Amino acid sequence: MNKPAIDQQLRHDEIRQKVRDSYAEVAEASNSGDCCGEASSCCGVSDDTAINTLVSTRLGYSQDDLDAAPEGADMGLGCGNPRAIASIQPGETVLDLGSGGGFDCFLAAAETGEQGKVIGVDMTPAMISKARANAVRGKYNQVEFRLGEIENLPVANDTVDVIISNCVINLSPDKARVFAEAFRVLKPGGRLAISDVVASAELPQAIRDDLQLYSGCMAGASQVSELETMLADAGFENIRIAPKDESRDFIKDWAPGRGVEDYVLSATIEAVKPSGGCGASACC
Repeated sequence: MNKPAIDQQLRHDEIRQKVRDSYAEVAEASNSGDCCGEASSCCGVSDDTAINTLVSTRLGYSQDDLDAAPEGADMGLGCGNPRAIASIQPGETVLDLGSGGGFDCFLAAAETGEQGKVIGVDMTPAMISKARANAVRGKYNQVEFRLGEIENLPVANDTVDVIISNCVINLSPDKARVFAEAFRVLKPGGRLAISDVVASAELPQAIRDDLQLYSGCMAGASQVSELETMLADAGFENIRIAPKDESRDFIKDWAPGRGVEDYVLSATIEAVKPSGGCGASACC
């Protein structure tokens, strides 16, 4: 491996460790009732239920959604509501990339029912422990949480009907790999239904290099055209990415005074794995 490739790998590892450490702080602080630390810039994280309710309703969740999930599952993390575009059906298998405390998994479980299955994957052990405890409290027998990276999913080929994710893929330094893995685990005809942050303009280098803004869901955002290319290269079709201009109102609160709302927006990302054949994926 040449030096530029080694340097890139080291940078990717540094980013992953920073993100893992930041969200471990969020999980541990949430458990103890303390402030959530430096990752609180990402999506308004707080241990205050009233604040999290305000954040989540701004993102598109209903009060019924908030009431349905186990206490502590809604941590105010996110930039949208991926279930609003997922069209989850009874009996389906749902995979949540970056499942955190399990909030979206539990809401998905209500839609897929006891005959379905929901899998949450997160790379932070503290988040996995928190989500598993929430599942036990809520008696969600059809939900399980697996420790792993979204670039290397601990999920078998062709086993998932729909993948959801909420403000997580932007945190990956290798998004092309994430989409390739998503393609691998989806069944033919399976679909992506993602809420994430995208770049609306070229990010200044000062923002790109700021690891705190990276773990805060801003510095790692890719432009729509880049994401479309990655998805197509992975083999997806019917790709639709829709930025939301109104998201500037809450994004500016993530890093007050930094002007990040001029460069990033929340967006919905949808795509489908072709029902016949493997596309560009090596899954077959």
